[in-house]
Amino acid sequence: MSSSSNSIWSPLRLPTFRGLWAGSAVYFTGNAMQVMAASWLMVERTGSSFLAALVQTAVFLPMFLLALPAGVLADTSDRRTLIVRSLGVQVGVLVLLSLLALLGWAGPAVLLAFTFAAGCCTALLSPAWNTSVADTVPRADMPQAITAMSIAWNSARALGPSIAGFIFAALGAGWVFVVAVLSAVAMLLVVRRWPPAAHAKSPLPAERLWSGTLAGLRYARHSPIILAQLLRTVAYSGAGSALWALLPAIAAQHLQLGAAGFGFLMGCLGTGAVATGLVLGKLRARLGLERLVAIGCLVFAAVMLVSAFVRIPTVVFVALAIGGAAWMAVMATFNTATQSSAPPWVRSRAVALHTVSALGSFAIGSAFWGAVSGVAGVPAALSVAALAMTAGIFLARAFPLRMGDAQDVTPGVGLFEDVFATEQPLPDDGPVSVEVGYRIRAGEAEEFLQAVSRLRASRRRDGATFWRVYRDLADPSRYVERFIVASWADYLHQRARATLADQELEAAVREFLRDGEAVTTQHYIAER
Repeated sequence: MSSSSNSIWSPLRLPTFRGLWAGSAVYFTGNAMQVMAASWLMVERTGSSFLAALVQTAVFLPMFLLALPAGVLADTSDRRTLIVRSLGVQVGVLVLLSLLALLGWAGPAVLLAFTFAAGCCTALLSPAWNTSVADTVPRADMPQAITAMSIAWNSARALGPSIAGFIFAALGAGWVFVVAVLSAVAMLLVVRRWPPAAHAKSPLPAERLWSGTLAGLRYARHSPIILAQLLRTVAYSGAGSALWALLPAIAAQHLQLGAAGFGFLMGCLGTGAVATGLVLGKLRARLGLERLVAIGCLVFAAVMLVSAFVRIPTVVFVALAIGGAAWMAVMATFNTATQSSAPPWVRSRAVALHTVSALGSFAIGSAFWGAVSGVAGVPAALSVAALAMTAGIFLARAFPLRMGDAQDVTPGVGLFEDVFATEQPLPDDGPVSVEVGYRIRAGEAEEFLQAVSRLRASRRRDGATFWRVYRDLADPSRYVERFIVASWADYLHQRARATLADQELEAAVREFLRDGEAVTTQHYIAER
């Protein structure tokens, strides 16, 4: 990898990316201000650490529920329309929340309901926005572009709560929500100035929401690279959510801080994350993925223990800054690995699944750790979370991390040739059974079976619901690979999804063919 690709400034030199990055920073800051004000207002109104933790759940649970359908829409529909409509609804929700807060009518139920509604809007636009931003940079700069967006998000976490804390103390929660409205309007203007690129036109039938959702889930299940990253994200985010969720209780009950002090605590986490983001590319290149993630887990676990038992604000401030650095290093690494390993047709869904893994486990974890703290206390909850965070390191053996190569995501060639000279079936016809026949050289059956077995993951990942290899009892040299796809449209999509890496696997299988033999393919449509 060139040195430029390890520099955070490389994507920021591109005007389009720079404009989108700035718009994201403003939008993220408004969102962070809204969450801080809702969390602190909940503490003031109820004094309950459990209800304060539920604010985090209301923010992130929509990601768990809506991110994958939103990813399907981002992959299959107009991304600009999706983003603009989501932002428009969010502006309306925040305007109403601002009015209720200014009138003093924002009780616990109102805060949770409107926070959840705003979170739904963010969930719907996030996959489309993330992939639109990534499309503006060359592939070599994608890791640093993702890191730059993480810096914008974490800068918002540093600045947003601090700004919100001062506004809250001076004017009240309602005016914090007004600023959040303005940030969403700014995002709308950015989208109009730099609209997402349209999807390339395809001769294939359009994917539907349900089938597209299943395709995204199937891809993640049968892609070892993506599956490993998602499971590791769930473990890390679920354990780490304890600190974020219990921070209002730490500020109010342990450190005796007010709204401004709580905002500063969250700002420390964001500041550490930003500082690490500036050098993350070089750290990742020097340490490697696994060592960087292991160090991040251990550091964040230690920070949770400091926050649980130390009552000196200055020490906790410093610890949280270090914790923010660790959080950024690990989560940005997971996100980059996921996006760089998914081909274009499913990239938004991969981003959505990363979001589901990170923020869904964050939302559920926030509620869980809030309940534990209500029963056993904040120190006990954070101690258990620190142990869970440390145990997550051992997932590396079963689910190793790696970045996808260019051939893993580059579409193959010759994917749209006609299957038959006659008229093809209708898109909804099916299921479709495909049989691929191989007549191989004598004495190489075991090696052939090992090679053809590597096709299983790609066939299943791209659309097959069943896959198996059979030996012809009448001809010991002949083997048949058989797989089933739900419909003719799904089969055409499966063929179009093949990458250069998939074609290399198929070429390796053909190396075992007897001289003069060719691969034969037969297709069958279910009639009953």
